[in-house]
Amino acid sequence: MLDANLSTQLKAYLEKVTQPIEIVASLDDSAKSAELNELLEQIASLSDRISLVRRDDNARKPSFAINRVGSDIGVRFAGIPLGHEFTSLVLALLQVGGHPSKAAAEVIEQVRNLDGDYKFETYFSLSCQNCPDVVQALNLMSVLNPRIQHVAIDGALYQDEVEARQVMSVPTVYLNGEVFDQGRMSLEQILAKLDTGASVREAEKIKTKGAFDVLVVGGGPAGAAAAIYAARKGIRTGVAAERFGGQVLDTMAIENFISVPYTEGPKLGAALEQHVHEYDVDVMNLQRAEKLVPASEPGGLIEIELASGATLKSKTVILSTGARWRQMGVPGEEEYRNKGVAYCPHCDGPLFKGKRVAVIGGGNSGVEAAIDLAGIVAHVTLIEFDGKLRADEVLQRKLRSLPNVDVIVSAQSTEVLGDGQRVTGLVYKDRADGMMHSLALEGIFVQIGLLPNTEWLKGTLELSPRGEIVIDARGQTSLPGVFAAGDATTVPYKQIVIAMGAGSTAALSAFDHLIRSPLAAVEKKAVAA
Repeated sequence: MLDANLSTQLKAYLEKVTQPIEIVASLDDSAKSAELNELLEQIASLSDRISLVRRDDNARKPSFAINRVGSDIGVRFAGIPLGHEFTSLVLALLQVGGHPSKAAAEVIEQVRNLDGDYKFETYFSLSCQNCPDVVQALNLMSVLNPRIQHVAIDGALYQDEVEARQVMSVPTVYLNGEVFDQGRMSLEQILAKLDTGASVREAEKIKTKGAFDVLVVGGGPAGAAAAIYAARKGIRTGVAAERFGGQVLDTMAIENFISVPYTEGPKLGAALEQHVHEYDVDVMNLQRAEKLVPASEPGGLIEIELASGATLKSKTVILSTGARWRQMGVPGEEEYRNKGVAYCPHCDGPLFKGKRVAVIGGGNSGVEAAIDLAGIVAHVTLIEFDGKLRADEVLQRKLRSLPNVDVIVSAQSTEVLGDGQRVTGLVYKDRADGMMHSLALEGIFVQIGLLPNTEWLKGTLELSPRGEIVIDARGQTSLPGVFAAGDATTVPYKQIVIAMGAGSTAALSAFDHLIRSPLAAVEKKAVAA
């Protein structure tokens, strides 16, 4: 199943295995079992430290366990972990085989110290770019702590389980038989839910930090660029981010990042974080800002109050909190979120195989979603509020060529219908004649643009009618010493490359502000004396 190039790469990785591994397969007579067996035989042939046995002793078939010989360390995959999950497979082989994780030492120790028995099950899809983070985090936890077990399950392959458990969004994680969480989660986020004292300890640690020269709030492309440019000036730089990488982590294919013909959001997000860590930057992840307190006097310190209860102080602040998917704001949407209402077609599309779905939004994102879903589901109805689609013509031509897609324009979605458990339909109004219509559906994918993450700033600095932070050409906001960059601002185009440029601009402007501020002038005199 692996081509020659991929086999060669995998063989090189497996040279890092130091402990003997036994792959235990549970198979039946299905075609998928035959595919999995072929993959496992290939893997076992690439290292003399890996053996393959077939026991057929697990209820889920096809599935396989990766066990460290002579120990109770292991992980399990139910399905064929290719696509986005191939990296999860490689890491599992390495980590079960004794290769150390790159996770921070304090995080590893926190996992090992967890007290209790944890049985995790994660439903993923091979096209989901959010799932690998969760699968890899839980796999690592099961390697580090023998009281933790984890099985990663391909939801598209185990449709009966998905239906029985009503899983309509991936990743969905079960802990000891109950829903634990849904959506992308990092290892630190999972630990924060399990170790309830972790956030308190982190807040106390943050409270002891001294004032920064530049504090960046947000860890997406704009925030990462701002942090790097500030740190290169040799000034004390910090980053407080609710989720390092930001919305780029939820992006699938990226084909317009100049000089990089193709990459994917999670890969770019990881590269951003790695680049920032190459500089002397104090990165504080999983920290949500709740209030900005302006400096009480020129050259004074600006304060950022965090949801954890801690407060950070800085001479200048760069706001790069980004944006999130806009919701329809109609009855039933929140009630059926992750129960048929979805926002990531790449992640959740495979769970709707053979079903009827709608896509809300006729821009590039909406049309691309409809095209992708048409290859999976029975039928797609694309609904656009405007009188025409706004997507690029090349995408519209592709959409029109698909036989299982209908397009409805001048339509206002008014209500999501459901049976209490899952979505059953959508009501919309024809804006031309005012008539109400309903569609029988099992899934609704919302793709109607972005909403800036700026609610916490209302009444503090100037925002546009759309809630965007108003900035000038230098990234300066209405508050002295406070700058902003990226999708949360009034910059006209929301693109990764533009956000990075804006972050760099804001950092340079913040540095210029520092060297011209009264406080900086006083400090210079003190040094000269």
